[in-house]
Amino acid sequence: MFIQTETTPNPATLKFLPGRDVLGAEFVGGSVDFTEAESAKVSPLATRLFAVAGVEGIFLGSDFVTVTKGDLRDWTELKPALLGAIMEHFMSGLPVMNAGAGGSEVEETFDPADGQIVTQIKELIETRVRPAVAQDGGDIIFRGFERGVVFLQMQGSCSGCPSSTATLRYGIENMLKHYVPEVSEVRAV
Repeated sequence: MFIQTETTPNPATLKFLPGRDVLGAEFVGGSVDFTEAESAKVSPLATRLFAVAGVEGIFLGSDFVTVTKGDLRDWTELKPALLGAIMEHFMSGLPVMNAGAGGSEVEETFDPADGQIVTQIKELIETRVRPAVAQDGGDIIFRGFERGVVFLQMQGSCSGCPSSTATLRYGIENMLKHYVPEVSEVRAV
């Protein structure tokens, strides 16, 4: 098994590509973000990765794994241990997620009268933003729309990334304003 790695715009995260489905397209929600070992117990893969000292976050995408490290560890120390853990997991035949541990429904808040606007916003995020963000090892989730403000949640390498504010402000916000005039601002939650 050959696992590729890619750097991300966030220096604290590294993207691992095992060359096979991680969550796959059938997983509800498409991705899972674990920010602590306790919440990762629903995933044998995430549990194994959190066992590596210095790991602070695991993001599972359709065909990749993004790992966030703490400040006290260097990638030259962590990368071999993480590669080994990912390889061991896939060779073991264990599932990535335990049975019944489907994705959780994302709570969205918006006025039902804005339903058509929200549909446009979600379509643009799904078709234009999410694929680009996934290439950087993360995900972006629509959380709400209120009085012209779009609320988005950044996950994986995008969460805490130094360039995520610029991505939201100059990339996503400008695009949404262009296609959906009712949008006045984009904020991270």
